[in-house]
Amino acid sequence: MTRRVGPPSVAGMTRDLPEAVRDLLNQHAGVLTRAEALGAGLTRKQLEARLESGRWQRLHTGVYAAFSGQPGRPSLLWAALLRAGPSSALSHHTAAELDGLAPDQARLQGPLQGPLQGPPQGPLTGWRAIHVMVPSGHQVAPLAGVVLHYSGRLDEARHPARTPPRTRVEETVLDLAVAAGSLDDALGWVLRACGSRRTTPGRLAAALALRGRVRWRAELSATLGLAADGVHSLLEFRYVTRVERPHGLPAGHRQHLVVRAGQRQYQDVTYREYGLVVELDGQAAHPAGSRWRDVRRDNASTAGGQGTLRYGWADVTGRPCFVAGQVADALAARGWTGAPCRCGRSCGLAGTGRARPG
Repeated sequence: MTRRVGPPSVAGMTRDLPEAVRDLLNQHAGVLTRAEALGAGLTRKQLEARLESGRWQRLHTGVYAAFSGQPGRPSLLWAALLRAGPSSALSHHTAAELDGLAPDQARLQGPLQGPLQGPPQGPLTGWRAIHVMVPSGHQVAPLAGVVLHYSGRLDEARHPARTPPRTRVEETVLDLAVAAGSLDDALGWVLRACGSRRTTPGRLAAALALRGRVRWRAELSATLGLAADGVHSLLEFRYVTRVERPHGLPAGHRQHLVVRAGQRQYQDVTYREYGLVVELDGQAAHPAGSRWRDVRRDNASTAGGQGTLRYGWADVTGRPCFVAGQVADALAARGWTGAPCRCGRSCGLAGTGRARPG
């Protein structure tokens, strides 16, 4: 038998409650604190009766869901916030989830990730950890299924209007970048946020400037500069930093808008003067290894006079010199009079033999 996830209609389950209590439940996805319930007109006896009968359930100490059955994600988010206190805000992966920076990441695909402050249990089972930020100095007891972060600048980091309360997009992105396990992951958060138009490089740069010590500050700043030029993914970033610049290729135009059959499309890299387009397919776009054998064969033909080259993650990161040689050949076939340069002594630059020393 499938258990219901999330509250039923608040109107249907709270007709016998004071209006102030109903208002709170409507605002908080069917969840409220003990203090809120009593302050809004519910008596202690009425509250205990609902809990003992199973009509209501306890999600955290002093925080209740005014329904039976398994709570949905919105109810769990509000429960964590209410338990952490009125100054708290959702942050990191949870704020990213709400703002579309990490879609479809709420449900577990495996074990819970991150240093949980308590084991997931009861109604929390099946969801990823909830990240909550609280002001420094405001200690919160460990919460099951919740990762607590403390910040001395939460007032400026919190979004002024969005509900449930959460950190601003720019703060969320920088929090995740600083906490990332690798530089690639950190840059990926910044580039995805800009590429999805959830924020802009300028806003992220302004937020970065307000912070004191920041891990990878120089690299993040440099990446924001490229993002402002239209680099919107880590693969595009690697193309610029491992293929284009180190081998002396001309700078391509990023995210060039074209309209085909009435649809707007953006080309990853366009060398407009030479009629050449380079499309970059991220790792998620690789359905099978055989597809890339076909793509590489097509690329060889394109280098001889056609108009599009297409590369994936393995090409750009695993053999950037070869890619640079193909792009240089294609550009030369379309009138480029420059010459690619070798990126170092061991550079495997392929092509016409016009390569000059790096």
